[in-house]
Amino acid sequence: MLNVSNVSLQFPDRKLFDDVNIMFSPGNCYGVIGANGAGKSTFLKILSGEISPSTGNVSMDPNERLAVLSQNHYGFEDHSVIETVMMGHKELYEIMKEKDAIYMKEDFTDEDGIRAGELEGLFAEMGGWEAESEASNMLQGLGISTDMHFSLMRELIEADKIKVLLAQALFGKPDNLLLDEPTNGLDSQAISWLSEFIINFPNTVIVVSHDRHFLNNVCTHMADVDFGKIKLYTGNYDFWLQSSQLAAKLAADQNAKKEEKIKELQDFIARFSANASKSKQATSRKKTLDKITLDDIQPSSRRYPFVGFSPEREIGNDLLSVNGLSKTVDGVKVLDNITFTLDRDDKVAFTSRNDIAISTFFDIITGKIEPDSGSFEWGVTTSQTYLPRNSGDEFDGVDLNIVDWLRQYASKEESDNTFLRSFLGRMLFSGDDVMKKVNVLSGGEKVRCILSKMMLSKANVLVLDQPTNHLDLESITALNEGLIKFKGALLVASHDYEVLNTTVNRVIELTPNGSFDRINTTYEEFLDNKDTQNRIEELYNA
Repeated sequence: MLNVSNVSLQFPDRKLFDDVNIMFSPGNCYGVIGANGAGKSTFLKILSGEISPSTGNVSMDPNERLAVLSQNHYGFEDHSVIETVMMGHKELYEIMKEKDAIYMKEDFTDEDGIRAGELEGLFAEMGGWEAESEASNMLQGLGISTDMHFSLMRELIEADKIKVLLAQALFGKPDNLLLDEPTNGLDSQAISWLSEFIINFPNTVIVVSHDRHFLNNVCTHMADVDFGKIKLYTGNYDFWLQSSQLAAKLAADQNAKKEEKIKELQDFIARFSANASKSKQATSRKKTLDKITLDDIQPSSRRYPFVGFSPEREIGNDLLSVNGLSKTVDGVKVLDNITFTLDRDDKVAFTSRNDIAISTFFDIITGKIEPDSGSFEWGVTTSQTYLPRNSGDEFDGVDLNIVDWLRQYASKEESDNTFLRSFLGRMLFSGDDVMKKVNVLSGGEKVRCILSKMMLSKANVLVLDQPTNHLDLESITALNEGLIKFKGALLVASHDYEVLNTTVNRVIELTPNGSFDRINTTYEEFLDNKDTQNRIEELYNA
């Protein structure tokens, strides 16, 4: 249990939050949400003790253990994978190392024997004899095969290092678990395993994530950083979002009768509470939802950008034909004889265990690079616009403000300052913000700029490579809604489950040994089909 008492954090130029009083209890998972810059990650650092608050304190039972997901991906380079995981339980790991060091002594004394006996007892009490097996099972669940467990961390690719550090945080059943963006860089199988782990975890979990599907699956409460406060709400992310939007709508409608407002809110609470009975956390969530009062629901101060794509013309019969595309990157073949044909109504999710494969494929079909072999052809009625995975590359060496940068991509009728300022205002660039230089923008601001460029293009084909990277939850939600309403064709790669499951009707997996294509399939159906997953596994192992 973590107890936060009268915590505030004051910087020289502003107060991040004030008078925070929250008790985080075992058996619950708390999602910390808030706009970019609101202080979500900073709050986790206060909970972990990495940052001291300006006032107040965070307390924990002295017998409890706190575990934190490390953000230093290169902090364990000289350690083996299995050892790195077990280092997550610091006390157990130190006992293990001291015990092993004593047994390695050539001049083993009586005192050494006594100390070794003490350590053996402590080691057994902490479950030390099962530690390596537990660590191995976690690694396998996250997709790290047993042949990698005794490799050095420096030998792993970035994505696998992230999985090992996640296993390190989860290892040893910590009493309080702090996870900052735990799904970043994880594939769908690893995210599914992590979700199940948290759902069945008996202790306290506090998580920051931009993955709405993940938050909805695992969270029993939301801790909302807003108005300089942190307020706790019962329910998952969807419940918080829908209830806060409903509260804002009713508060803005001054003509509605109070009784009607109350009735609408009560009906909403009842519907969501009933739906919770279908979830895996039904018992605890249903009980807490039943206790919600109208005063518990409040509007949010969040601002949502407007994302809407309007194609200038419809696509004819032909969309895209791909024939035998192959490509080797840095000596590794990432695409091999990729062949398929897309139809005008296709909205396709491209998936792969190697993100480089997808980015390489998108760069080829958008003309940025050439394939080693094979060809592709777009339909004559198509027009494409592309959001690359490394969106920051578009701004390197560019010395323009936002308005002048966007003016390059506007038609003559749209190029005046009034139109562009209004357009950018809907993308949350207001006032003097539009005069900021594009090469100093944050990652999220750069993505919003490129989305603005794509909207002005009026293209009928969107090619999106990890479009939710760097975006906050509000921008992700707005983008998702814009893609749902889009009338053209969509080629998208994303780790955001909701984006894929609500927009695509076809899934293509790119492997080093060809591709696997599922037509008329939702993303959820693709993941749940065991025959599909077995065939994909065969392709990766071919």
